[in-house]
Amino acid sequence: MKKTYAIEVDCANCAEKMEAAAAKTEGVAAATISFMTQKMKVEFVDGADINETMKKVVRNCKRVEDDCEIYI
Repeated sequence: MKKTYAIEVDCANCAEKMEAAAAKTEGVAAATISFMTQKMKVEFVDGADINETMKKVVRNCKRVEDDCEIYI
């Protein structure tokens, strides 16, 4: 399953760091962030709990960019 989330991030470099952190999260098959549109697209592993996985994604992204926002 794929979902799109609105985000707030200040620079393209920060978005790149967040994208890498999200992609490494357990339950995420792939993640891409568009700095220009301020959107994150996440593809989940089959059978993953989307809500729990997104909580982990937010936590991992906050570790690399603490002032980012991901609107779940």
